[in-house]
Amino acid sequence: MQPTRLFDFIDYQRKNRPLAKAINTKYNGQWEATSSEEFYQKAQAISRALLNLGIQKGDKIGMISSNNRTEWAIVDAGILQLGAINVPLYPTIAAEDYKYILNHSECQYCFVSDAEVYAKLKSIQKSVKSLKGVYSFDTLEGCNHWSTLLESGSALDNQEAVEAAKASVLPEDLATIIYTSGTTGVPKGVMLSHHNVTTNVIASSNRLPLEPGKATALSFLPLCHIFERVILYFYVYHSITIYFAESLETISDNLKEVKPEMMTAVPRLLEKVYDKIYARGNDLEGIKQKLFYWAVDLGLQYQPYGKNGFWYGFKLKIARKLIFSKWKEALGGNLQLIASGSAPLQPRLAQVFTAAGMTIVEGYGLTETSPVISVNDMRNGGFKIGTVGKIIDGITVKIADDGEILCKGPNVMQGYYKDPERTSQVMSGDYFHTGDIGEFDTDGFLKITDRKKEMFKTSGGKYIAPALIEGVMKQSLFIEQIMVIGEAQKMPAALIQLNFDYVKDWLKTKGQTTKLSEKELIENPKVIEQIQKDIDRYNEQFGKWEKIKKFELTPDIWSIDAGHLTPTMKLKRKVIKEKYKALIDQIYA
Repeated sequence: MQPTRLFDFIDYQRKNRPLAKAINTKYNGQWEATSSEEFYQKAQAISRALLNLGIQKGDKIGMISSNNRTEWAIVDAGILQLGAINVPLYPTIAAEDYKYILNHSECQYCFVSDAEVYAKLKSIQKSVKSLKGVYSFDTLEGCNHWSTLLESGSALDNQEAVEAAKASVLPEDLATIIYTSGTTGVPKGVMLSHHNVTTNVIASSNRLPLEPGKATALSFLPLCHIFERVILYFYVYHSITIYFAESLETISDNLKEVKPEMMTAVPRLLEKVYDKIYARGNDLEGIKQKLFYWAVDLGLQYQPYGKNGFWYGFKLKIARKLIFSKWKEALGGNLQLIASGSAPLQPRLAQVFTAAGMTIVEGYGLTETSPVISVNDMRNGGFKIGTVGKIIDGITVKIADDGEILCKGPNVMQGYYKDPERTSQVMSGDYFHTGDIGEFDTDGFLKITDRKKEMFKTSGGKYIAPALIEGVMKQSLFIEQIMVIGEAQKMPAALIQLNFDYVKDWLKTKGQTTKLSEKELIENPKVIEQIQKDIDRYNEQFGKWEKIKKFELTPDIWSIDAGHLTPTMKLKRKVIKEKYKALIDQIYA
């Protein structure tokens, strides 16, 4: 029987394909495994303990973790079994955002991962009247440890009450409220039911070709994001062994230890991996360097299903053996599949990684759609670079007259929590307005061209799609971040954050050995000249009115903490415009 509620997935695993190492987390330098049966039993203990605390169906419980870990998965199942609602928060958001979300959702308890998160929560805890208690995953002074719930739950004999609570949970019941960070305004609480998410897990999992019970995955994208959370349920559903990475900084080491067949990634991470690998070519000499760049250039021409012809296939075999095999080894050696989402993927990344034997399948969706709407699949002709794949089963998508993508199906949210007005603004009957502009090609593949809200007109009345231009420009190894501007101006321009690490390495090859500050780097004539060359080259892809005519380099690293980016690494356009108003005025003076 197929799972219909989120907590059914672990029960499904233990009854059909149980694993001795279902989920794995590293503690004090050692990987600790939890079997399918332990996972299930610990979730029951958490449910018994929460029930004893007075948690009932419909109550909200917050989860704030700076890394993915076994405790998160167990507590998630324990919450959901009671019909209670998991409210995950991004650990990186401000304490004021913690306060808003916990108050707005009326969370009764909250689980935190570590001292940093706990300190932030503690600073606003008294302002959250509904909050009765906090539990931590790490051992922290002054905070209840989550193990006290496990211990008390293990000693309780109220499993009958837990089973009754589980039986009362309907697929249509609310399972989670996920607050989207957004680029402007207060966070919106997206209400997703068990049915929304379970149907999405099952429908999208048909596109990911891994053998159930025989594969391993590395998980590191935040579980508070619906993308990684759905992937987590997918892993459990297909009995794929899960290893939780220690942190973003340890991914390289964890990949080599775990040797996974699959992982998820956001385009920015893949860009960094590619840039780092590409930069290594500068350290090579003679024939080795020529072979390296020959292989990269070959990879950048890749098209699936033998479209490049026999001779290309022959050369690719050589490139894989001599060069790409080393790339793959650096990522563990077994990596077959990388699922990319959350932001547009540059086609060059899909081409070169797939050519190297590590297929990147790009998908598309939003928190409001649970999230998957479409995804590529290498099997049966379902893979096309530069698109986000074909629509998954059970979902209907149509393109509105203005180009906006509209979605209908079991994956569409119940609405925004306590906000019927905002909900009505994005719904037309059963159709959800994604806010994205897209089109279908002749083969039925969906292509995203821009964000509806981000498009603007120049003073000449010409429409500019900034995300499209930014995606192309970011192919430059010199550009870490770029934001296209020019609303109501005579021409588009750009604010750019340099890829400072790459620029420093590049200057060394030009004989610049003196260490330069970020301010000195953005004023360096050689750097400015090279970026102008890259922009001129990429401008050729655009119409006269779309070409970037001017740019300014910023001295700062654009980050979440500094306010340039959302927790999902999207540009906060309004904030960036305000921060660099003087530069913008200079451009259009």
